[in-house]
Amino acid sequence: MAHYFEIKKNKKGEHVAYFKYNNESIFWTEGYSSKAGAKNAIESILKNGPGAEVRDAE
Repeated sequence: MAHYFEIKKNKKGEHVAYFKYNNESIFWTEGYSSKAGAKNAIESILKNGPGAEVRDAE
């Protein structure tokens, strides 16, 4: 699969969820103190993201 989520620890020791496409980070979440927090962020993106509107700020 070309796109996927990956949870890694940052330099502060926080868990961050990265959305990747062909191993390149497209976006990432804030840092969470637990892996469960990062997993909850992924679940929220999967649940709410598909129906999100696109806004042009120009």
